Amino acid sequence: MNMSSRISLVRALEILDSRGNPTLKVTVALDNGVSASASVPSGASTGENEAVELRDGDRKRYDGKGVLGAVENVNRAIGPRLVGLDPTRQAELDRFLVEWDGTPNKARLGANAILGVSMAVARAASQSLNIPLYAYLGGPGATRLPVPMMNILNGGKHADNSVDFQEFMVMPIGAPTFAEALRYGAETFHALRSILKKKGYATSVGDEGGFAPNLKSNDEACEVIVEAISAAGYKPGREVAIALDPAASSFYEDGAYNLSKSGQGRKSATEMTALFSRWIERYPIVSIEDGLAENDWEGFRQHTAALGQRVQIVGDDIYVTNTRFIARGIREKCSNAVLIKLNQIGTVTETVEAIEMCRQARWGYIISHRSGETEDAFMADFAVAMGGGQIKSGSACRGERIAKYNRLLEIEAELGKSAGLTNPFAT
Repeated sequence: MNMSSRISLVRALEILDSRGNPTLKVTVALDNGVSASASVPSGASTGENEAVELRDGDRKRYDGKGVLGAVENVNRAIGPRLVGLDPTRQAELDRFLVEWDGTPNKARLGANAILGVSMAVARAASQSLNIPLYAYLGGPGATRLPVPMMNILNGGKHADNSVDFQEFMVMPIGAPTFAEALRYGAETFHALRSILKKKGYATSVGDEGGFAPNLKSNDEACEVIVEAISAAGYKPGREVAIALDPAASSFYEDGAYNLSKSGQGRKSATEMTALFSRWIERYPIVSIEDGLAENDWEGFRQHTAALGQRVQIVGDDIYVTNTRFIARGIREKCSNAVLIKLNQIGTVTETVEAIEMCRQARWGYIISHRSGETEDAFMADFAVAMGGGQIKSGSACRGERIAKYNRLLEIEAELGKSAGLTNPFAT
C-alpha cells in the first residue's frame, strides 16, 4: 500500500441518468495504479438556491440538457490542476475547487463537474488506503445502518393524479437489522401493489419507483398504505410507519397552498399545519418533509412549534444542504431535521459541514437520492459514514434505487456483529 499516492489523471464522460438525461461520470486515477469513478445524480424538483448543474443549452443535443461543457471543465481545466495532489486531502481539494469556481452556486465550473470530481477523489483515496468508503469517510465508529424511507406512492409533480402531495413513504422503524428493514419495506410495497390492483388502480411506477394511481383524495393515499402495512403482516406505527414529502413549493401560489388536484382549494400555512395535525392523529406518520414552501420561513417556524414534538419536521428546499440556510433554520427553529443531498451543495466536504451543523443542533438528517439517479451507490456508504440513521433512496424497485439498498446489505454483512440499526424516533 502506497501511503503517499498522488492523482495522475482526472477524466469525465457524459453518461445518462435514470431518466435518460445526460449527467457526468468522473474517473480519478492515482500513480499507484488505483482508479475510481463516481456518477452525479440530478433532481427534478429543485430548490431555487441549489448549486447549479452546468447544461450545454444546445437544443440539437438532448434538448439542451447535454453536459459536454461540464465534461470539458473536468478534462481541460480541473483535471490538470489536480495532477500531483494527494487524494486523501479531501477538504483541501474541495475548498480549492469551490474557491476557484468563485460563484455562490458553482455556476462557473458547474456543480455537476465539481461534485463528480469530489466524489471520485474520495473513492480513489479509500481504495488507495484499502478501506471501504464508509469507513474512510466516517472512521472506525461508522457502524450504524440507516432506516430506509421507501417511496411507495406518488402524487404532486411526480404523478398525473388527484393527489397534491408528492411522496408517501414507508419507514420500517421496528426492524432489528437493515436486511429486515428492507424486507419489511419490500413486502409492504408488494402488498400495496396487490391492494391497488384489487381496487382497479394503475400499478405503473414513477421516477423513484413509487406507484402513481389516480386515487380519489390525499387521505386515500394514507389509507391504502396503512392497509398495505397490515396486509404485509406488520403493525402500522410500531413496525412500519409513514413519512410524507408533500413538496409544498410545487403547489404554493400567490401566498397560499393550492390543493387543486384533490379539490381542497386554497389553504394558509396555518390551515396546512392543521391538516397535518389531523393526519398525525389518524395515521402512523413519523416524518413530514417540505410540508410548507421553501420561502415560507415564518410558516415553517409555526409548523415546527405546533408539530415538532410529535413528528420529525424536515426541511429540504428551504435549506438545500447549505450551512447558511441551515444556520438560519436552527436560529429560528424552523424544523428539527434536514434533508441532505450531495448535489444540492456540490462537494463532499460541504455536505459533511452541513451534517456537522445538524449534529451540533441535535437535529435529524436524512441522506437523500435525487429523482434522476445513476447506479452509483456512493450515498449508501455516505449514509453509514455519517451515522444519521436515515436514508431516502426510493422504492423497492428500479435498479438505480436498488443499487443503494444492495450496497447497504453488503455493508451490513461486512460489519457483521458491529452493525447496528436503531429507530431514529425512539426517545
